[in-house]
Amino acid sequence: MHVLEAGDPGQPCVLLLHGFPELAFSWRKVMPALAAAGYYAIAPDQRGYGETTGWDERDLHSFSMRNIVKDASDLLGILGMEKAHVVGHDFGSPVAAYAALTWPDRFHSVVLMSAPFGGAPVGGRAGDIHEELAKLGRKHYQWYFSTPEADANMRRCPQGVHAFLRAYYHYKSADWPGNRPFPLAGWSAAELAKMPTYYIMELGKGMAETVAPYMPANVPAWLTDEELAVYAQAFERTGFQGGLNWYRAATDPVLAVKVERNTIDIPAAYIAGDSDWGIYQKPGELERMQHAVCKDFRGAHLVDGAGHWVQQERPEAVCSALIRFLANVKLARE
Repeated sequence: MHVLEAGDPGQPCVLLLHGFPELAFSWRKVMPALAAAGYYAIAPDQRGYGETTGWDERDLHSFSMRNIVKDASDLLGILGMEKAHVVGHDFGSPVAAYAALTWPDRFHSVVLMSAPFGGAPVGGRAGDIHEELAKLGRKHYQWYFSTPEADANMRRCPQGVHAFLRAYYHYKSADWPGNRPFPLAGWSAAELAKMPTYYIMELGKGMAETVAPYMPANVPAWLTDEELAVYAQAFERTGFQGGLNWYRAATDPVLAVKVERNTIDIPAAYIAGDSDWGIYQKPGELERMQHAVCKDFRGAHLVDGAGHWVQQERPEAVCSALIRFLANVKLARE
């Protein structure tokens, strides 16, 4: 595993888990602040990403949630960290949540970012939703990401990976004025179709065609061309299939997560951009997370002026909320 680190290994450890299509590099603005606040921050390129090696994209079972969570726990062990705080963003959020469910003795606390965690799936979520969406000319992005053609669509897109990622990141950020999310009434095609096409795609389009019209006119300060090149070069080299296998495993009933616990009992918090549709993409999960799943929930922080890439778009606000939470957890233990 390729790991970035900041701070003194003798200080309390904070494990930072990225999502899709991201890298450990996504935490570059958070790690120095954690180190300055007296923490040892570590961020791996997770299985299927970046400079981490030893994974086989043909072995879908190795991308099960259980195995990815085990990666996180094993990494702590290899680094000699008995316990850590765990923070996950996007698809890293359920990894952090399942880590807290599976190994609560390994983690002081958990912070979930962008993707709320409403508990382990109980089956039947998809139902007839795909047929209903198809009647509306739409499809769900997670099941599209699980198809064989998704990798080539993005990796070999006409605009190139750099331009693809620029448009993709812009479309899901607060910079795109159409991101004005609101709670959905339920898990129905009519409700899901209210979300932008990066979540509920047009039926006949891949993700590359979906985001192409949203290429921004200007490069934002929160993601310069030099920073974007780190992502583009990584995915040009590895492709997207490693990350897409997370979706394939998640939508495969055979690889469904099985956990002994139904609740997260360690201190928990949630951080997201107030312009992030990820808050509401699974109706009811935000509420279940706060009132049923997390038994020691310390607050939901919606950051003004941020979209889905909250720790990159508004790092100061994220670091402030994160460090305040970690300090309160420490004080409570003492």
